[in-house]
Order: sequence, then structure tokens, then C-alpha cells
Amino acid sequence: MGSFVWQMPDRDFGGLSGIEVFDGGRQFVALGDKAMFITGRFQRDGAGHIRAVTAGPIRPLVGKNNGKPLAGRRADSEGLAIDSEGNAFVSFENRTRVARLDLESGVVADMKSYAAFASLPKNGALEALAVADGPVLYAVPEEPPTQNIPVYRWIEGEWDDSLALPRRGRFVPVGADIGPDGRFYLLERDFRGIGGFASRLRRFDLSEAGLSGEVTLLETPLALHDNLEGLSIWRDGRGALRATMISDDNFLFVQQTEIVEYRLPD
Repeated sequence: MGSFVWQMPDRDFGGLSGIEVFDGGRQFVALGDKAMFITGRFQRDGAGHIRAVTAGPIRPLVGKNNGKPLAGRRADSEGLAIDSEGNAFVSFENRTRVARLDLESGVVADMKSYAAFASLPKNGALEALAVADGPVLYAVPEEPPTQNIPVYRWIEGEWDDSLALPRRGRFVPVGADIGPDGRFYLLERDFRGIGGFASRLRRFDLSEAGLSGEVTLLETPLALHDNLEGLSIWRDGRGALRATMISDDNFLFVQQTEIVEYRLPD
């Protein structure tokens, strides 16, 4: 559907690793990996392509206990998920945890932890986060210490690790979402140094019994897009499924904040 390079005249802009799109593709919330978030609107043409972005200001994630912006090891925010009732959640890597996010105040409140989180690498922990009604949360690590990819599920106030996904090649998880079709979508990345990034999007049927029916919807060649990390699945005004993805530019001048959209089959 197209690619749009987003720029803002703010030195804190960049490092975007999560996105949620709603209101028929008109509004969004984006999360940065340095404990900030930003809300905005897409301006689209008649074909639904993004032509401009209106957003801001950039706002910090704020600790519930001290009321101050998150800093240090507690500030490595990676995954964003918002349910149908507007409840928002954020996953963190370095100090591995999931927190509730108040989109009005920016306050984050840590949820109950899970013993298995302690075994995850500090720079490869809970990179992807998705939510279904309940809320039921699904948190996926970037570099799991297991052969398959564990999917940590929060349900009825407790975490479990009964779900897993198969690894396929060099790709690692970076984003996830539950689509309006009730299926689980996983965005993955492969990085080849100067060769650039490749992206892959897989879809799974989701039930109480687990994740099944794996389909690869997209696998890009190297360097087609930047470092896509955030994923949102939604339906446009014609009822078609769309995937919106956003890139983390790592605050490097050789990269860019790219918003990429693909139409998906049902």
C-alpha cells in the first residue's frame, strides 16, 4: 500500500518500536524504546495511502510510585498493545516486565512478574506484545533461550508459558498483534549488517488450545524497508485487512522512521 518517511523537528523523536492504529486507520499511538510515546493522526488520500502525519507532543512514560519519567534500565520500552476498550500495555526489555499504561497521564504501573522472565537476555527480552479482550496478553521475547519461541500469556491475573511458536531461519520476533479477525500476527526481523534488514510477517490461528495454522504472509528482501519493529493489524473502510508497521531508526542518521502498510488476505 505504500511507504511513508515520518520526520519531526524534535531531538527526542526516533527509536519507535511499537504502534497501534485505530479509528479506521485515522489515529495511532506509537511507542519509543526510550520510554516515550506519541499520539497522532494520519492524513490519507482517496486510495487510503498515508500522505501526512500530525502528531505530538512526545510524552514520557512516568513511574507510578515516584511520578518521574522512567530512566536507566527501567526505560527500555519495546512492545505496545491496546485492547478494544482502550486499555494500553507496554513491555520492557532491560528490566523485563509488562506494565499498564495510562494514555492520559503517561503513568505506567508494573504488572505481576513471572519467574521465566529472569532467564531472558537483557537486550533480547519482551520485544513484542499483543492483547485480546479480557484482557489476555501475549508477550514474545526477541532472543529466547529455547529451540521454539515461547509466548508468555497473561490470563486471569497470572502468567503461563504453555504456548510456543516454531523458529524459521534467522528471523527473530520484534512485533505482534491480535487482528480484528482474532488471529495472532508476528512480525520478525533479519539483520545482515551492511546488507540491511529483511522483514517477515506470519499469522497463526489462536485458540485456548494454542497457536496453529501457520501462514507466512510477507517476507521482504534485504533493504526493501528499514528496521520494522512495530505492528498493527486493522480493517480499512472497505473491510480489508491491513498491516501497518513502523521502523526503529536507532537514532542513527543512516536510518529513518518509516511507516509501511500492506493489504493482507483474509
